Amino acid sequence: MGSTVFVGFQRILVAFDASPHAEHALDVALSMAGDMKSRLFVIAVIRPPEPAESAEFHAVLEDMRERYESCFLPLRERARQKEIELETEIVVGHPAEQIIHCADTIQASLIVMGKRSHTILHRWVLGSNSERVLKYAHCPVMIVH
Repeated sequence: MGSTVFVGFQRILVAFDASPHAEHALDVALSMAGDMKSRLFVIAVIRPPEPAESAEFHAVLEDMRERYESCFLPLRERARQKEIELETEIVVGHPAEQIIHCADTIQASLIVMGKRSHTILHRWVLGSNSERVLKYAHCPVMIVH
């Protein structure tokens, strides 16, 4: 009878939205990446306003890009100190779709996400991003509470 050897997660994708839950998920992923010598990919998704009026859209987009880039500065330093290879990306679109697409593109071994609390009505009508990622991702998904 053969045995399976777990070699760790080579590529960890973290979904980041600058919330406290996402910050905690990022801390967990950084620790895992350091322990397993994994590459860490961090994706931030900007969801455009609906309806997307030109002036409003560009203002929201620029504001969110600046916000995420400022969050990524200390993250890059933390990763460098732990000798973790880090890539960050900011994309525009539906969060769950973009996270799944990115995971496929980079051939992620694991997706790490923070748990977001929404109202029961919001979850019932739209479903949560974490539920959608759990359902459609090709790799394991860790939801950090």
